[in-house]
Amino acid sequence: MTEFKIGGVVIPNRTALGPMAGVTDLSFRVLCKEQGAGLLYTEMVSAKAITYRNRNTEKLIRTEPFEHPIALQLFGSDPDIVAEAAAMIESDSFDFFDLNMGCPVPKVVNNGEGSALMKDPGRASSIVAAIVKRVRKPVTVKIRKGFDDAHVNAPEFAKAMEQAGASAVAVHARTREQYYSGRADWDVIRQVKESVSIPVIGNGDITCGPDAKRMMEETGCDSVMVARAARGNPWIFREIGAYLETGKIPDRPAPSEIGSMILRQAQMEIRDKGEYTALREMRKHVAWYTAGMHGAAAIRRLACEITNYTELEQLVSERMMRDTDGSGSGRRT
Repeated sequence: MTEFKIGGVVIPNRTALGPMAGVTDLSFRVLCKEQGAGLLYTEMVSAKAITYRNRNTEKLIRTEPFEHPIALQLFGSDPDIVAEAAAMIESDSFDFFDLNMGCPVPKVVNNGEGSALMKDPGRASSIVAAIVKRVRKPVTVKIRKGFDDAHVNAPEFAKAMEQAGASAVAVHARTREQYYSGRADWDVIRQVKESVSIPVIGNGDITCGPDAKRMMEETGCDSVMVARAARGNPWIFREIGAYLETGKIPDRPAPSEIGSMILRQAQMEIRDKGEYTALREMRKHVAWYTAGMHGAAAIRRLACEITNYTELEQLVSERMMRDTDGSGSGRRT
């Protein structure tokens, strides 16, 4: 896959791991990077919390050299606060800022942040312009198709972001009203691509290599962003890369490989968050990793009962470190 640039930052291939709160922490990002993700994003971080020097926020913005290129994603609705937050942390080890204007969660939207900004292009442009003025690193924006079906404005909105100084735009091809339901409207990504001269990253309904290729062909987007389909499946980036280069899909991971990945992620989570917190957060990851696998329901139930890493290791060893369904595949195709 050929590289491209975002504001001078070289992106080595055409895949990106989308930011997901409570999912794309340091450990999971590293696993996706190892499997071929070309661009990473941190979890969404409050600009206001950064200006307050919140300790929990400091953990969210920590990155490692191996992750480059990586974007730090900010959210906020006050141009001055967002710009101040960016200036405060610009020297940290990430490559560019991404502004979240697509989050559909009510507590974010009700504060005039996230996808609420799709209804206020003027304020959104002011935020981009303010941060571009304060920092040297590139600034990008993640948007949606629109706020609802009556207000589909992604092409015009993206153009306004470019004019304000944005170096790229990522488009989730659903409205805020849809959240993550229904089918993503890839045609709106094509419209955005035709309306701007900066790179466009397409997002929505990418679950396999053929999906990625089809989106790029149908929309002309510069890169594809995978979010929910990467949960429990960092191998999707390996699959997309192989398919775009060769037209072939590599073998899916066997249960033993999935089990090894679970343990590796758990070890990294424990290193970063301590055993108590890490093991409780791993419960959802175990459910995602084992989706479609023979005996998945029992594994999920037992994972919710573990209290230490040794118990998790025993569970994985007994239930996953051999080919439990005899098919050679850890997932249903």
